Amino acid sequence: MYTSSIKKLIKLFSKFPTVGPRTSARFVFYLMKNNNQEIEELIQAIQNIKKEVKTCFWCFNPFEGKGELCEICQNQARDQSILCIIENETDLASIEKTKQYKGLYFILGGTVSALRKQDIKKLRIKELEQRIKDHSEIKEIILAINPTLDGEATTLYLERILKPFNKKITRLGRGLPRGGELEYADEQTLKDALDRRK
Repeated sequence: MYTSSIKKLIKLFSKFPTVGPRTSARFVFYLMKNNNQEIEELIQAIQNIKKEVKTCFWCFNPFEGKGELCEICQNQARDQSILCIIENETDLASIEKTKQYKGLYFILGGTVSALRKQDIKKLRIKELEQRIKDHSEIKEIILAINPTLDGEATTLYLERILKPFNKKITRLGRGLPRGGELEYADEQTLKDALDRRK
């Protein structure tokens, strides 16, 4: 049996996305083997995230620095006429690695399940609508949502609510396999998906 301290830490790690009790236990026993300095570095890094990292007012990307906007949103050299809607921060990082996309982003904050309509409340729909209203220069909206079942339900929902804005709405091309996720796609596959958007 595990001690109460070990159980508590396993329970905390199990709250991480895609991390189950077995992986959580591995994390705990790995930490127990580390020396005090390494543990202190980890604690300090976690504390710094809460103190130093902010969320961009415009796109919701985490960043460090002054002001309310991240480096991408501040960059006037980027194409202000294209807005790419993505599920989460890791998708943004994956697309940026391709060096092919030069427009703006909006992080939706998740997906909506076709079976759970209450998921809509968790998405940044009102904020998205406001960004589009405030930026009349936006001509095209790319729905770069993961091609999973929930992603497809989210894409259909977004197409419906964005239609009244009379913008060109495109999806990523089918370079991405159905059921796959942007975070795990290689750079060439993402580049092809951006090029083939329709």
